[in-house]
Amino acid sequence: MDIQIVPMQSSADMDGKGYVHYQAWMEAYTGLIDQQHLDARSLENCIQKAHQYPQNTLVAKDGDRVVGFACYGAYRDDSLQNAGEIYAIYILRDYYGKRVGYRLMNAAMEQLRGYDQVALWVLKGNARALRFYERYGFRLDGTQAEIRIGTELRMLYE
Repeated sequence: MDIQIVPMQSSADMDGKGYVHYQAWMEAYTGLIDQQHLDARSLENCIQKAHQYPQNTLVAKDGDRVVGFACYGAYRDDSLQNAGEIYAIYILRDYYGKRVGYRLMNAAMEQLRGYDQVALWVLKGNARALRFYERYGFRLDGTQAEIRIGTELRMLYE
């Protein structure tokens, strides 16, 4: 397996990112969030959003197939000063345990290296994601936010 981490550029990359976003939600969040919310998502909508927001996105490709992605940028509110944020990181289940997430995280963190700290939000109860982020060096900071699909917990990397 020769996984490449590259900036998302082509229409095919955007289609692949949309597919991964849709499928990874089904794989990771079934049983964690309201099934009606999952059922209301559509592949078409995820692909449309990938085309609409291509900036600051890295994709993991196995050959020509997108198997994961990470989105990053400046922290989205003023509660943290000079902070970057990992907005999203998703990998298809077939690629769990193959260091794809680690490589995506490394590439995104490299893009955020000018910030004093990096934050991300993780869904409460998502034990697999929490373990991954903790192994990477993120720590819960005690901040929580209620969103439509549940409770998110903020983690920081300093």
